[in-house]
Amino acid sequence: MAPMVEPILPMAGGGRAALPLELRWSAERPLPLPWVIPEGRQAPTRTVGQFPLDFGAAMARLCADIALHCPALRHVRTERVLVAFTPARNRNRFGLQARITPLRFADGGLLRRYRRREYQVQRFFVDGVEMLYVLAFCLPRFLDQSFDEKLSTIFHELFHMSPAFDGGLRRLDDRCALHSRSKARYEAHVKSLARAYLADQKRPELLAFLRFNYRELWVRHGGIRAALVPRPKLLPVGSPSRQAAKKG
Repeated sequence: MAPMVEPILPMAGGGRAALPLELRWSAERPLPLPWVIPEGRQAPTRTVGQFPLDFGAAMARLCADIALHCPALRHVRTERVLVAFTPARNRNRFGLQARITPLRFADGGLLRRYRRREYQVQRFFVDGVEMLYVLAFCLPRFLDQSFDEKLSTIFHELFHMSPAFDGGLRRLDDRCALHSRSKARYEAHVKSLARAYLADQKRPELLAFLRFNYRELWVRHGGIRAALVPRPKLLPVGSPSRQAAKKG
């Protein structure tokens, strides 16, 4: 199954739960980095003294290099992209591989009217920097794809980011389609970008972790950790959640 892009959705129940308008992580409240372990399965054995792979850090370094050397993605500012993971519910290789979640609406808007109410997207900050996208990989499923499939998935998701890099998604053709009128054409385009990047690769060490599957990476590094954050919510403006956020 091809990688998916899932837009931010309104909260169930009209947003009555008390949720903050902002979520912040810092040195005092670091991003949660749980072990990447298949649901219902035991993780491979760890060797004492090994340093676990920080999947998000490795992926962020690779994405920064892609943005630097791929003209079509030069607008991507990886310091404002939160790389995280979503746990795979099974070890099936097919299904969701990754998703890009925009933290703004079209043209960078923060507010949207929905059924006579105005909603604001929940905002994420890491070390004082506001994130504009959450790039989440379905682990360990993503790691069990082939090298070429993994690289194409990364380009697929990065290309969805608006050329203005304003927190919205790229609109193609009639400005309504995310994959243009032909998803096959979209996939062919991002694969061509991946091949061009690979052909001119000057830092192969950044790609090294993509050449191993989940179990191989776990054994090699003694474990895999990645950031796990909630899906951003839409919160109604003027709700108790907003008042609580103001008081905090």
